[in-house]
Amino acid sequence: MASQYELSRIMRPDDANIVGNVHGGTILKMIEEAGCIIGTRHCNTQSGDRCLAALARVERTDFLHPMFIGEVAHVSAEITYTSKHSVEVQVNVLAENIVTGAKKVTNKATLWYVPISLQNVDKIIEVPPIEYSSPEREEAGKKRYEAQKLERLEDKVRNGEIIMSVSLPDRQTKEPFTVVCSQSSLIHLVGPSDCTLHGFVHGGVTMKLMDEVAGIVAARHCKTNIVTASVDAINFHRKIKKGCVITVSGRMTFTSNKSMEIEVFVDADPLVEAEKGKYRAVTAFFTYISLDKENKPLPVPPLKLEGEEEQKRFEEGKARYLQNKAKRLADKERQQ
Repeated sequence: MASQYELSRIMRPDDANIVGNVHGGTILKMIEEAGCIIGTRHCNTQSGDRCLAALARVERTDFLHPMFIGEVAHVSAEITYTSKHSVEVQVNVLAENIVTGAKKVTNKATLWYVPISLQNVDKIIEVPPIEYSSPEREEAGKKRYEAQKLERLEDKVRNGEIIMSVSLPDRQTKEPFTVVCSQSSLIHLVGPSDCTLHGFVHGGVTMKLMDEVAGIVAARHCKTNIVTASVDAINFHRKIKKGCVITVSGRMTFTSNKSMEIEVFVDADPLVEAEKGKYRAVTAFFTYISLDKENKPLPVPPLKLEGEEEQKRFEEGKARYLQNKAKRLADKERQQ
């Protein structure tokens, strides 16, 4: 039973920004494609209903090094844990300079999938178990499963309000470096090329759109070249069907000296089944950094807060920033 998979692709100009850095959304989309393929293959190794692995959650993903046009991305995926109804896939991304032969790890990600029946999209199939190299590995996987399950429930309780986009004439009247000055929205009609065999949006397509909006917010705040530094857990609360109009909205929540956190929502509006109403489908936090022309970090302008809600979101973002910083330092010490 194969529990590993790898895909490779050369990075083209349309994968990158104006200075040649590959978009974080492009990398996230490749990560999800690899995860979906290995998850779907594994869940169809048993008899019974055929199924497709649907993305439920992406854990925090750090962008360790930038990737550039002309480099080859090698995306390797491995199934590391299975519960009764979900699959954990760990993905590594390696960038190869095919001229010099130099290689570097750019991303490490953990994704969770649930297998959905091709005959009935509301039916979740049982997952075939995998064999673990040791009882300790199985126990560690079980702890990760319980932790992400709890975090998903907590995130689902959060009901952020709908974010309205600000038109250009209005934006020019807003004070620079405020939340309202940079907040942005993107509207997208879900077509067949965006969807799985079920007619629901690929998780990778959604993440790419989210990264685009977060990037616009960051660029409007800094007025410089910006790149994705990390993505906090992305939670997929509800499926998005073909024919829906989705609104992807982002707003700045926190800035440190060299980074900025952007909260992104995806709201789906079913045009054909309008009686079902608009609903919140996906939520996440993206972290960006500002770069100069030599790709060196620049200071980020401080966020100007207006009102108690913005102050509350800023403090929550600061807590996440400090927690992630402490975790990075602890991981660094363990590796030494």
